[in-house]
Amino acid sequence: MTLTPEIKDAFPLEVLEVIRTSLCPTATDPEFLLFAHKAASYRLDPFKNEIFFIKYGNQARIQFAAEAYLAKAREKEGFQPPDTQTVCTNDNFKARKYKNEKGEDEWEVIEHEVTFPRGAIVGAYSIAYRDGYRPVTIFVDKEHISHVYTGQNKDNWNKWEPDMIGKHAEQRALKKQYGLEFGEENIEQPPLQNVDPYDRKDVTPEAEKHETTTPPKQTGQGDDEAASRMKALKAQVKANYKKLGLTDKEAMGTHMQQFCKVNGTEPTEAELKAYLKIMDMQIQEKQAAEQAEDTLPE
Repeated sequence: MTLTPEIKDAFPLEVLEVIRTSLCPTATDPEFLLFAHKAASYRLDPFKNEIFFIKYGNQARIQFAAEAYLAKAREKEGFQPPDTQTVCTNDNFKARKYKNEKGEDEWEVIEHEVTFPRGAIVGAYSIAYRDGYRPVTIFVDKEHISHVYTGQNKDNWNKWEPDMIGKHAEQRALKKQYGLEFGEENIEQPPLQNVDPYDRKDVTPEAEKHETTTPPKQTGQGDDEAASRMKALKAQVKANYKKLGLTDKEAMGTHMQQFCKVNGTEPTEAELKAYLKIMDMQIQEKQAAEQAEDTLPE
């Protein structure tokens, strides 16, 4: 790969190698180059979960975590910590809208008193302060983002609701106050037939070794044991499809065609084990993305 000047300045080669193998194991060279360039240009640390590389099947995505906005805001002149709070049904909460000097609508919190038990969360707000600037207040009404509670990241939103809704409000406030805009993006992929086979040599060298020879035919108890192992492997592949969000046969077949190298008409035991290792890495990427996925359209 030809590294950009930004990448060379930000990451030593040995660090790039660790990022490539541990954080972006399924990335192609162009995908990794773009990811590393984004991280270097914005001075974001992949090891601190400020920027993620995510790949579902053939679709790659670069995602920025809420922590990235806070980290970049700290670098700005006049930074002050934001005030982020949840609002519950039993809280005494009042806010008002006013016109700023530019004639734009602004909001400010007049009163927020907490009574226990607080009741269910109905929203959140974040006030982004900055020396020499008016505070920026962002409100989030739970009803307006109800789709996140049933969407792809629903488990985290329902389990960690106070943190998730608060981070969402805080991120939007920081973006507006400090002019932060990273811009997530999907990396366009060529049609499947034009995609190079996935290279697993660095992941499962033992699988490549076994695939070059024809396994001896087993009989009797050996046949039963081999069939039992294959059945268990196939069951695990099926379970991993579900974890990756692949529910229809066409999507499963496309995924296997891309990431499972099969020399014969049916995958061998070694080939399925190698495929499962690749799937495990993709599941880890997906889980990491779900933990950080609190960037939502405004």
